[in-house]
Amino acid sequence: MTTEATPLPGTGQPPAAQVRRVTDDLLRRTEHRLRSFLTAERTHRAAVDERAATAVDALSTLVAAGGKRIRPAFCIAGYLAAGGDPHDPGIVAAAAGLEMLHVSALVHDDILDDSGRRRGQPTVHTVFSELHQTRGWQGESRRYGEGVAILVGDLALVYSDELMTQAPPALLTEWHALRSEVLIGQYLDVTAAAEFCVDPQLSRLIALIKSGRYTIHRPLVMGANAAQRPDLAAAFATYGEAVGEAFQLRDDLLDAFGDSAQTGKPTGLDFSQHKMTLLLGWAMQRDEHIRALITEPGHTPEEVRARLLDTGVPHSVEQHIAGLVERGCAALAQAPVAPAWREELTAMAVRADRRTK
Repeated sequence: MTTEATPLPGTGQPPAAQVRRVTDDLLRRTEHRLRSFLTAERTHRAAVDERAATAVDALSTLVAAGGKRIRPAFCIAGYLAAGGDPHDPGIVAAAAGLEMLHVSALVHDDILDDSGRRRGQPTVHTVFSELHQTRGWQGESRRYGEGVAILVGDLALVYSDELMTQAPPALLTEWHALRSEVLIGQYLDVTAAAEFCVDPQLSRLIALIKSGRYTIHRPLVMGANAAQRPDLAAAFATYGEAVGEAFQLRDDLLDAFGDSAQTGKPTGLDFSQHKMTLLLGWAMQRDEHIRALITEPGHTPEEVRARLLDTGVPHSVEQHIAGLVERGCAALAQAPVAPAWREELTAMAVRADRRTK
């Protein structure tokens, strides 16, 4: 077993440029795999009934709308940092499967959060609700739209598994853990919102389970395992959980203070859905009046934002994010990967921390 993965031999490029080049190439191939898979599936379903293809079209639209592709990126990075063969189509299938799972989660999340926009476009349940209403179909438009979106999200979940059957078998244990874990994290998130009790420890646990492990930790380890490097699991777990939690906390700040034109989705959803984020938990510990601003009618998101700023908690969360990123990157210091990959993973952590969408 090798202990020091090296970047691909390039054409005179420095190691960092080689790393970026091969990563970008695999991400392009992942994008092509996603779109070609959905195109073939649409053709297959349309041959039965054109209406059946509409569900596939909804997924194709969401995939084509873009997104950060952060889970495929970290899976690919873990694989290449571990010395994996970039020409193996299995890692492309794995990366595509991760993104398809994420698409499933997004469709279902938008129902749970009653969100009207995703990636700058109407959400799936909104599109089908409006279709039902416009055409004057039988039944309730909202119920139809949400029912169809549940099925579309489930379809993406099935597709993610189909793609993953073409991935290296060594990553499947981690894949199964990731899938069940994110659903448990979502359940805890919904339950904590219903209870709406101040529990920063629970808020951090939810951020870890539904984002830290799902977004970065497990995709990284899946990549390393696909390259037959289970020895990297410990370092990647420490890095991934810390940077992944920072990623979720940045999401919380963007929901509270971001620009919906940049994020592609409505801001203030955590307020309206009573999400017990670490931001809100810490703020309510400092100012009990914030609970009333969120739970009682007649208050605007602007009032909540102003009160949050008065507590100083957003700055505290920023400091916590910086500490998490520092801790995560420190875990790479002794990891048996090439220096160019330590630099790339550090850069990826910083990009996740400083993003604006």
